[in-house]
Amino acid sequence: MDLTERHDLRTGTPVWAGHAAPPPADPLPDRAEIAIVGAGIMGAMLADRLSRTGHDVVLVDRRPPAAGSTAASTALVMWEMDVPLTHLARTVGVDQAGASWRRVYDAVQRLHPKVASVDRAVPRAPTVYLAGDLLDAEGLRAEGQARRRAGLPSEFLDARVVADRFGIAPRAALVSDGGYAVDPVTLTCGLLARARSNGARLCWPVDALRLDGRAIVTDQGRLAADRIILAGGYERARAFLPQAFSLLSSYAIATAPGAAPCWREDAMLWEASDPYLYCRTDADGRIIAGGEDEDLATPETARDRRIGEKAGTIAAKLARMIGVDDLRIDRRWAATFGASPDGLPAIGRARNHEGLWLASGFGGNGVSFAALAAELFAAEFAGTPDPLAAAFDPYRFE
Repeated sequence: MDLTERHDLRTGTPVWAGHAAPPPADPLPDRAEIAIVGAGIMGAMLADRLSRTGHDVVLVDRRPPAAGSTAASTALVMWEMDVPLTHLARTVGVDQAGASWRRVYDAVQRLHPKVASVDRAVPRAPTVYLAGDLLDAEGLRAEGQARRRAGLPSEFLDARVVADRFGIAPRAALVSDGGYAVDPVTLTCGLLARARSNGARLCWPVDALRLDGRAIVTDQGRLAADRIILAGGYERARAFLPQAFSLLSSYAIATAPGAAPCWREDAMLWEASDPYLYCRTDADGRIIAGGEDEDLATPETARDRRIGEKAGTIAAKLARMIGVDDLRIDRRWAATFGASPDGLPAIGRARNHEGLWLASGFGGNGVSFAALAAELFAAEFAGTPDPLAAAFDPYRFE
């Protein structure tokens, strides 16, 4: 069995592809303290944090850095999960649900100055979570109360207030502070460059084929390591990652530059629906929207045939949401995407292989979960495990 699955992770014309040149490749060494498989946003965040705290880090990737799922991300950096807090509380209890969400919130807030240090200024923006078939207005009101009890900054607004404040079609919503949006390719390449300046080595294209004890067998040689972290995004390590973490197909569109603003405060809009629509703007004035997720991860050819249809659906829903008659689509793309039953990632030690760790950001918040994984692993490897690490354990559903 291959170490990880192999997928055509994205098709179409994402906004971010080519935004930043990847750092140069380093020769593959024989040994490292920490070897990371994957040089997307997850691997970059881990390498930046761990190299900065003195660890000897080597990353390997069969693709150029940031060329897989990262380039297809719409990169809304949010602390809110796809599974509502009130729904999670029914499964794990109110206290644990609130603590898990708060832990993600804290990681997102600490990430913001680090983003600004490698990318252009990234202003914070409110998130507007609109009533839908998952949570209606009363459900949103209860969700807001649960969030505030957990110390999270969310406020319920009725439909008229939402329309007046944000200039969109009237719908009740939860408005939350503490989010922002990034350019995922520029951020990833910047983090990798900084990690290299701290001594990390970045080896690509190097195909990690299998494990041999505490070593990775690649197409260019054997890399031994004290710890191995699998951070391969949505190319799952099926021998280690439980089946509860599933793959979906997701779709996105972008307008030409200069189309924004079409609503106020550069808010990030999304729906409490399944499937849901979400949208953001970027520094060039594009409107970027996505959604229409479906259980169609393979074959990718079937996913790709639906790009035109899905793009049209997203554009029509977006036009109704923001009250615009004509939206001209400049870019459209599809990507493989990962989900989990509770909306939280798989971060922790593999049970069935000594020295192996999993960093799988399955859920709607890939950048946020990468920041969380960097904090959890830095604490674990320093001998001071995070008290909330078990909430993100890959085997929590078993």
